[in-house]
Amino acid sequence: MKSGDNTFSFEKAEDSSGFLLWQVTNLWQREIKKALEKYDLTHSQYVLLASIHWLNLHNQDVTQVLLSSHTKIDPMTTSTVLRTLQAKELLQRQEHATDTRAKTVALTESGKKIIKQAVKAVEKFDSDFFKGLGSETNDFNKKLLSLLQYKEN
Repeated sequence: MKSGDNTFSFEKAEDSSGFLLWQVTNLWQREIKKALEKYDLTHSQYVLLASIHWLNLHNQDVTQVLLSSHTKIDPMTTSTVLRTLQAKELLQRQEHATDTRAKTVALTESGKKIIKQAVKAVEKFDSDFFKGLGSETNDFNKKLLSLLQYKEN
């Protein structure tokens, strides 16, 4: 580093949490994309399909608003991705029974079949990717959850 230039507060790039998070996120996204290729799903499509399946298994009435909140994907992007998944015949959307402003979302039989296979592949990938954390995985997840609270406070 040039003497006298104090632009950065870190001596080494590896001391920057944001830079490390960016690097790990890019690596993880690149590899998750590979894991999902054989299912012809983008990561956003996978997250929405998996969330619909998860919420159904937990007896939730799935709406686009609930999906957006659950996944933290903005409502417009959620709607766009759901339209694509509907065109792929992996889900169906229909008017909510009691709220005319809401749309309910449900997996088709094809959607259920694909998401069950994709979940296994993603969980295997995640297990391999994060195995280096060992017994610290739960602490790592708690720290990630605390970071998600940043904008809510």
